[in-house]
Amino acid sequence: MSSLTYELFLAGLAVGSAAALTGVGLIVTYRATGVLNLAHGAVAMVCAYVLRQLVVEWGWPLGPAACVTLLLVAPGIGLVLDRAVFRPAALSGAGPARTLVASIGVFVLLVGGAALLWGGGARADAPVLLGDDPWAQVAVAVAVACAVGAVTRWTRLGRELRAVVDNRELAVLGGIAADRVAAAGWAFGSFTAGLTGVLLAPHVRLDPYGLPLLVVEVIAVAVVARMRSLPAAVGAALALGVAQAQLTRFHPGGWAGPLVQALGANLFVVALLVAALAVPAVGAGGGRDAGGPGAAGADVLPRGTTAGARVPPGLWLCVAVALALPLGFAGADLRTSVQVPALAVVLLSLVVVTGRGGQISLGQAAYAGLGALFTALLAAGRVPGLPPLPELVALGAAVVLVAPLGLLTGWPAIRRRGLALALVTLAVGVAVSRFVLAQPYATAGLAVERPAGFLTDRGYYLLELAALAGALAAVAALRRGRTGRALAALRDHEAGAEAAGVPVPALKVLAFVAGAALAALGGGLLAMGVRAFDAAAFDPVRALLWFAAVLVLGADSLLSPLLAAALLVGLDAGARGGAAAAVIGLLAALTTRVPPLTSLLPQPPPGPRRPWRRRPDTARPAAARTAPGHTPGAGPGPDRGGSAPGAPRATAALAVTKAPAAAAAPPVAGAGPPPRLRAVGLVVRYGGVTALDGVHLALTPGRVTALVGPNGAGKSTLFHCLAGTVRPASGQVTLDGADITRAPAHARTRLGVARTFQEPALFPSLTVEENVRLGAERGHLRTAPDTAAEQALRLLGLDGPVRHHPAAGLPTGVLRRVELGRALAGRPHTLLLDEPAAGLDARETAALARILAALAADGTAVLVVEHDPDLVAGIAHTVHVLEAGRILT
Repeated sequence: MSSLTYELFLAGLAVGSAAALTGVGLIVTYRATGVLNLAHGAVAMVCAYVLRQLVVEWGWPLGPAACVTLLLVAPGIGLVLDRAVFRPAALSGAGPARTLVASIGVFVLLVGGAALLWGGGARADAPVLLGDDPWAQVAVAVAVACAVGAVTRWTRLGRELRAVVDNRELAVLGGIAADRVAAAGWAFGSFTAGLTGVLLAPHVRLDPYGLPLLVVEVIAVAVVARMRSLPAAVGAALALGVAQAQLTRFHPGGWAGPLVQALGANLFVVALLVAALAVPAVGAGGGRDAGGPGAAGADVLPRGTTAGARVPPGLWLCVAVALALPLGFAGADLRTSVQVPALAVVLLSLVVVTGRGGQISLGQAAYAGLGALFTALLAAGRVPGLPPLPELVALGAAVVLVAPLGLLTGWPAIRRRGLALALVTLAVGVAVSRFVLAQPYATAGLAVERPAGFLTDRGYYLLELAALAGALAAVAALRRGRTGRALAALRDHEAGAEAAGVPVPALKVLAFVAGAALAALGGGLLAMGVRAFDAAAFDPVRALLWFAAVLVLGADSLLSPLLAAALLVGLDAGARGGAAAAVIGLLAALTTRVPPLTSLLPQPPPGPRRPWRRRPDTARPAAARTAPGHTPGAGPGPDRGGSAPGAPRATAALAVTKAPAAAAAPPVAGAGPPPRLRAVGLVVRYGGVTALDGVHLALTPGRVTALVGPNGAGKSTLFHCLAGTVRPASGQVTLDGADITRAPAHARTRLGVARTFQEPALFPSLTVEENVRLGAERGHLRTAPDTAAEQALRLLGLDGPVRHHPAAGLPTGVLRRVELGRALAGRPHTLLLDEPAAGLDARETAALARILAALAADGTAVLVVEHDPDLVAGIAHTVHVLEAGRILT
């Protein structure tokens, strides 16, 4: 081994050992608490600053200073975070996504606090704890990993930790103090963060921004280890560290030179991106958030504003006046003010992606940076084959070029959410920053000019205000329309949105593409405003800060980007750097206890959002009088819901009466049309368990089919196979003879197969009316959605004042009706109902029975999975008993 190779090997071991410590700390914290602690790097940075303060500024000996830093300060930070931030979050029922937001808040808070205390400049005099021997650092990393393994395997604390990891609720019932175990995990995780910080600080620049981000990049080793295996994390860290160091030996010429140099400095970034895309989703198992009811739906962001929440017009007037104040009182120099509208446009992209779409996006700064870079390159004529473009044309072209790049995060988002999506978007943002924005080959000598005619600050500020107004109008139109309703449904309940007919994959991609376009527009305006391209203005730390700012103010409010931009620019301009980050970070860290600030605005009482095109009953044409469940050609059915003059209103069928469920007309068997939806030889296996074993089922129009059996018999699995949410290992699902086995849930809804859920899958941020209307807009027959929605509302007794109320907090009986109304508004020919009587009293169950009997009589094929024998006996034409994955009768 040559001398150079060996020296690079040792240098790689030094970096790899620090990365290994990071991986060990992240894994222990995650396994004990269920929190992916993105603030790990910020804790490392604070501890490095504390050690420097004690040794360099106050003259302490290195040994005592290191003991105080690593044994008192670092674990103390972990305990404070547990008691003040994450334990309250766990007690409030916050899921992984909400705790991730809290950890981002802690990251931003610590970065801002460090900038306020120690300034933003880099320090080159950090104390060296273990000397220059990398083997000592490797020994420390291996010793820490072995100690953790020994404690986990052979001590009482380790047994308790494993119990909490496997099933927190069961461990608590067994007498284990889960909070104590979590506190120990936080203390140890912070200790490893502090050790990482003091080991890395002498070898990299110690500043509030660089070191935390460097540690965030090495999260890759924990992801490679699937947040479980300590040996895998240590091995991956050492291998990546050595490989990154060895890459610095190579200096190829031509276009490959800058790429290899970038790889040599950022191999951990590549590993993070590959791991985030390739490793199965982080978030399964362990910690506070694992298991339990609702765990599946916990990995999403909290809703921003509720249905009906609007910014009072008077407040918009105040905002407009505030934005116009610099034109009258700031003179000709508006260098600070011009940043506010441009940054607001960037933050508006988060309203689309995160606020309305509910997707975690930690990489919006990358798209803003690309918008600024492409604007500068196009205006300067540095794009091969293109002449210099006018600045406004270059800005528009940059937006068009960057928008498709939203697929970099939109495509992975199709099958990811929560923590997994956060890692992908963070990795994309870091990769773009390191490999594009910060590379001299792309940005050297690049200048940015303002458009002709807008060279002065006042003129350019007016141009920005016009762009901001246009962006606000576009986003407002998006939020109000059918696409906005679909995005809100996606945010509130992804499975429910698919069941309503929303094409979830396409909608996620649309949200990220639109967000990328808005971010690029804002980024280009920012660069032209300051007349320079600065890669540091779009680094990943900025992305975390912007994300936190929009979240704490209210991600689904159009007012939030304006307030956040003014807050971020104003605090940093009028105070020492870091003030904005400290304030935003504090609010984000407490996000589970402090509601979004814009949600505190006074709201109007529930009322109609837009006039509906209603016709009097006597004026309806025959087509409009067809009930929502009826399909052309199914034959006439009984009048339902006042669909003809003089007929009783549909609410009569739902009236609260004392009749039992069996009071519905008893079914009469007889010949009928052929089945439309069939299951043929379905086989489903989960591991070594066979859930369905060659099941055959046929659903016939005009008949109610009931599926009964004990728990674990396979009823839900069969139901999900028919609905499109489970794909069988073998067998087919056919509709009118066509194979739809591989058709997703939303496609089946549009083919006329609608469903409900065992627990109502509604969209709490939308009103009752909007929930039902979404089914009419996205269902089987999408013509005249107003009429279909109105009929469904009338049929189910929801056409009164309740139609304007948000779906959140309504009684179970009303929620069941709303969900059924949403399914019927799409006018399906087949209706799949999963325990529709769960949570209903006897009178509500009787009303449901009458509705289902009427639907069947009108030609709808109905499948009911139900445990209520009276309901089954009263409405079912055919009853199938399922046991051990097979239909017995």
